Amino acid sequence: VTCSDALTDMSMNPNALENPIISLASWFDTPPGRYARAWEQMRLNELTADIFGYNALQIGMPHLDTLAANRMPNRWITDSRLSSVESERQVVLAHDFAELPFASQSLDLVVLPHVLEFAAEPHQVLREVERVLIPEGQVIVCGFNPVSLWGMRQVGGRMTGAHFLPLHGEFISVPRLKDWLKLLNMEINRGHFGDRKSTRLNSSHITIS
Repeated sequence: VTCSDALTDMSMNPNALENPIISLASWFDTPPGRYARAWEQMRLNELTADIFGYNALQIGMPHLDTLAANRMPNRWITDSRLSSVESERQVVLAHDFAELPFASQSLDLVVLPHVLEFAAEPHQVLREVERVLIPEGQVIVCGFNPVSLWGMRQVGGRMTGAHFLPLHGEFISVPRLKDWLKLLNMEINRGHFGDRKSTRLNSSHITIS
């Protein structure tokens, strides 16, 4: 399957694109952000190395190579805006995260690095992911755990104005994510949390039931 086979026709409307996750990208350049990014990259490499198929997609966060360890022949990244990405990825597309420009049941793996937290319509993003995944396809969701020391610090920061994590994210708990996935007949296969010194990221490996 080539990219042209997997892609559907799309009329690009710049006004419909997700707002770029600028604050999160900047946060990943801070000391705690670099720590979190290294932890995520390590876990993502472990998770994606043994997921096989033909077509893998990363949505958003182009500066984080979530598919670096994956060996599928087609590995693409899309974002809410076109940008220069220094990697060997085949295609970079800009689109509305709630309207994936891929044919139904055309992808083996989708990675969502902090996409749901900053998406205007996170439920619709998940619905689209379920649509484009093949039966038994897999999706990996990365996000900050609100039920953690960092999450509690963020709540306190909102009261004082000293935000520890990016301001505009709507951090999603694992039970809440499970409920959303259950409605789509998807189930969590496994998950990982950062240690007490890190973000306790809810990087969940999810499969279609």
